[in-house]
Amino acid sequence: MGFTLRNVPLLSRIGADRADTLRTDIDAAIAGWSDALVLRVDRRNQVLIAGDSVVLGRATSLGDAPPEHAVFLGRLGDGRHVWAIRAALEAPEDPSVEASVLDLRRAGSIFDDASAQLVATATALLNWHDSAGFSPVDGSPTTSIKAGWARLNPVTGHEEFPRIDPAIICLVHDGHDRAVLARQGVWPDRMFSILAGFVEAGESFESCVVREIAEEVGLDVTDVQYLGSQPWPFPRSLMVGFHALGDPEQPFAFNDGEIAEAQWFTRAEVREALEHGDWSSTSSSRLLLPGSISIAREIIESWAAQD
Repeated sequence: MGFTLRNVPLLSRIGADRADTLRTDIDAAIAGWSDALVLRVDRRNQVLIAGDSVVLGRATSLGDAPPEHAVFLGRLGDGRHVWAIRAALEAPEDPSVEASVLDLRRAGSIFDDASAQLVATATALLNWHDSAGFSPVDGSPTTSIKAGWARLNPVTGHEEFPRIDPAIICLVHDGHDRAVLARQGVWPDRMFSILAGFVEAGESFESCVVREIAEEVGLDVTDVQYLGSQPWPFPRSLMVGFHALGDPEQPFAFNDGEIAEAQWFTRAEVREALEHGDWSSTSSSRLLLPGSISIAREIIESWAAQD
């Protein structure tokens, strides 16, 4: 039985204009700096949150022009530019604003769409800059260009762009009432999710699904169908979601050592687990499932909602 996602995954929603043409328009970037906003992300990828929005400060507090290490995130609905920097967090300028320190994993589910997009983009870009200070070609120090969306080797002129590591994530089901959920060895006993793995060089997404499922739990899957995708900036992944058919009569085989346990669960069992919340729940349920920030949760919920 096929199914589709009921909702766009949280981190995949469009909340702000990425305004990519402004990355190379230096005059426009400088012109917009006077009323631009800045997002501070600390070394632990934490930000300040007030209500359902990320806290943004005045960009001019950093100077009269964007500093070299700032990255351009886009433009809000009112036209103001938003930049991000890696820096210690600062209290909101308005003392009446009550703010909390959280990261995307813990706060993604409460963010409005614009905040989720800004924080996900900032986290991915800043993580890349942290590890891209030297050219992979000749080891020369690189400099940030294009408003933080590329780095330049001043010796060779070679440009490097943000690295993205694609990974598949797949719900294996029997076409009827059962689906496979698995637990990695490093997870607590009751935490289960669907299967995932990184795409290899020269491999399609669909081929990766077949290979990864066979490697992780020993099942031969067919009818691989695309569901949706979600950025996962921890540190720089793109999760591409699928579902596929598997045979419950085929025994599990944990070939790569990553998966410690896998089981076929009925739709009723999954629905009950979803009612108990997620991995952070204190419930005594024998099955705990991923939180709402992950596309894994949306895939599981969408399958469980089928009649």
